[in-house]
Amino acid sequence: MALQDGTYRIGPDVGRLLVHTGRTGLGSKAGHDLTLGATSWSGTVVVDTGDPARSSVTIDVRVASLHVVSGSGGVKPLTDSDRADIERIMHDKVLDAARHPTITFRSTRVSGTLESFTVDGEATIMDTPRPVTASGSADADGRVRARATVPQSRWGIKPYSAFFGALKVADDVVIEVEVALEAPSP
Repeated sequence: MALQDGTYRIGPDVGRLLVHTGRTGLGSKAGHDLTLGATSWSGTVVVDTGDPARSSVTIDVRVASLHVVSGSGGVKPLTDSDRADIERIMHDKVLDAARHPTITFRSTRVSGTLESFTVDGEATIMDTPRPVTASGSADADGRVRARATVPQSRWGIKPYSAFFGALKVADDVVIEVEVALEAPSP
């Protein structure tokens, strides 16, 4: 089935939204590079293959749904207790999910082709809107992949650190979205 023009609903039932973190500092070997996933998110993709500038993307992510999918590196493997601690710190201290329950993205411009496109937009994190540019591709069957590298500090987020700053989460995180645009909404 070829990708058709139209409006598509997206979320965890047709794709995944991941955040990849890195580590830095003198103690970085002790930490883990994390992959976080969102279980509660939704959005809309409007596709206009004839005029990509008329295409658009919106995504809303429930902060409390972010969880640790995996961790690599480190002195020891991640335990369930480590995962719970990371999620608690992320929700309560880093992103303050109680005060800022949703992260949003709204495109302002789409350019390029199905095979190679750019989406410019605005991400609002902790009630602070900032510009973001994602690069992506779509295949003829509607599988869409996009990613953006963003510095947390752009939103006033202080990346987590431990051991008096010897181990830190790197400022830049990579956000990756992969969805299957299966059938346009009626």
